Amino acid sequence: MLKTDLRPAQAPTELVHARYKALASVEHAFRTCTTAHLAVRPIFLRREARPRAHALVVMLASQIMRSLASCWSAFDITVEEGLHALTTLCLVDVAPQHVASSHCSPTPRDAIARFLHSADITLPKAFSLSGTRVSTKKKLQSERLVQ
Repeated sequence: MLKTDLRPAQAPTELVHARYKALASVEHAFRTCTTAHLAVRPIFLRREARPRAHALVVMLASQIMRSLASCWSAFDITVEEGLHALTTLCLVDVAPQHVASSHCSPTPRDAIARFLHSADITLPKAFSLSGTRVSTKKKLQSERLVQ
């Protein structure tokens, strides 16, 4: 049973039910993205703009997950399994003598090429890197344990 303060003329029963189901799917997507699959966790939410930004990032991640699920529905994999397979993609640093180095992406394995093709993603042949190093929280924690 759903209770609302709206009159039936303002919102018919079917509309109230549809909005409630939509809210449940948004809550599920938010819970899934923040805890399980993507671990999009807030760091500090004390400033006014940060909760809004966090919600935006989580909702964008949810849209990407939904889009990938649609693209990969023909394959016998979950989105999480597909994303895990994509983590095997790498760059090769090509550095001939007396020439500036470049970063190239090797041809992906057949399965990954199919995932990318079905999502209409084309990888560039070469990358220009800024020199900025990016580390994940898990990687930083494992580095601390080694030290």
